[in-house]
Amino acid sequence: MNDDTHAPGNGDTAEPSLLLDDHFCFTLYAASRAVTGVYRPLLDAAGGLTYPQYLVMVVLWEHGTVSVKELVTALHLDYGTLTPLIKRLESHGLLERQRRADDERVVEVALTPQGTALRERIRTVPLAIGEAMGLTREEIGTAQDLLRRLTANVDRHTTGASPAATTP
Repeated sequence: MNDDTHAPGNGDTAEPSLLLDDHFCFTLYAASRAVTGVYRPLLDAAGGLTYPQYLVMVVLWEHGTVSVKELVTALHLDYGTLTPLIKRLESHGLLERQRRADDERVVEVALTPQGTALRERIRTVPLAIGEAMGLTREEIGTAQDLLRRLTANVDRHTTGASPAATTP
């Protein structure tokens, strides 16, 4: 990135660069595609999941039975994107949907025995991804912290809420 490049909105009044390599969002996009590309063959070999399907399973492995609304929140997806993922995983016998007994308006998603068993076949995927990234645990942690803060700030910006302090 050039030393004279300024991100719009950071308090600088200089003209923002229009060079591709100076676009932070392009860097995020390229990194996301690269990492997702590493996931693809690993998930194919371990169970034939797509990356978004894998994320649904990760939430279920971590939390057990959850509502569709909780999945929407955890994965930052909308219902229109999440519902087909759930249906496909259900058709593969990995999870099941059911209405909550005490409130039938709430649809819950639970692992099947087959979905629980898949966890063992996928257990090594995060290690392989970590190796492919070539970063230390500390570097990954720092990147995650920055990206979580970025996500929270952008979410607040798009919902009109007041921004959080930009320093930890």
